[in-house]
Amino acid sequence: MRIPRNERLGSDSSGRHDPERKCILSGRHDARGQLVRLAISPDGDVLPDALARAPGRGAWIGVRRAELEIALAKGKLKGALARAFGKSLGGAPLRIPDDLPQRIEVALTRAFTDRLGLELRAGKLLLGSDRIAENARMGKVAWLAHAADASEDGNRKLDQAWRVGREAEGSGLQGTILPLDRAALSVALGRDNVVHLALTDKGAAERLAAPLARLLHYLGAADEPGNDETETAAAVSNDDELI
Repeated sequence: MRIPRNERLGSDSSGRHDPERKCILSGRHDARGQLVRLAISPDGDVLPDALARAPGRGAWIGVRRAELEIALAKGKLKGALARAFGKSLGGAPLRIPDDLPQRIEVALTRAFTDRLGLELRAGKLLLGSDRIAENARMGKVAWLAHAADASEDGNRKLDQAWRVGREAEGSGLQGTILPLDRAALSVALGRDNVVHLALTDKGAAERLAAPLARLLHYLGAADEPGNDETETAAAVSNDDELI
C-alpha cells in the first residue's frame, strides 16, 4: 500500500479499518494504531501528537525510544522529516526539541492514563486485589494489568483467577505488566495504592488497547511476558459474555 509522503490526518473513527502508515525512519508500513504521529506546525515545530488528532500535516514513526534517540542525535530524524515534507513548509526551518523522545513518552503515558481515568469514572475499571479476584473468578474480567512494582506473588494469584474465570487454565494467559509503578498509577487515577487494575467491559478493553500498545512498543516493553497486545486483543474479542 502506497502512503502519501505528506499525509493529512484522516477521520477513520469507525473502528472497522485501521489504515496503514509508513514510519519515516524505518520505512516499514504498519497499522496507524501501532505508530506515533508527529505533528508539524506551519512554522516547522515538531511535537508529539499522541492521539493523532492535531490538524495539518504530520509524520509517523514506529521505532522505539532508544532508536529514536539515536536517530535524533545523528540527525537522521531531521533528514527524514526534511525528505518527507520537502518544500511544503514554505522555507520554514524544522525545529525538533532535544527532549522530543521524553516528550513522546510523556504524551503516550498521558493518553493511556487519561483513558484509564475515563473508564474508572464510567464504572468499568476495577481496583483492589480482592475485588478483581472475585470478578476474575466469575469470568467478568476482560483485561487485567499490574503495576511495574507489583509483587510476583500478587500477580500470579490474580492471573490464575483470571484464567480460571475464562476457562483458560494452562494457557499461560496473564495480565499486562504496565510501564508505570504504583505511585504513578495512584497519582494518575487519584486513588491510593493502585497496584492491580482490571476492566469488566470488552469495549473498554478495546478502547484502551491502542494507547497501551503504542506506549509499550515505544518503550520496548511489548515483547515482555504478558505484554503481547495482539494476544490480549484476541482474548478480549473471543469473550462475548462479559458484562
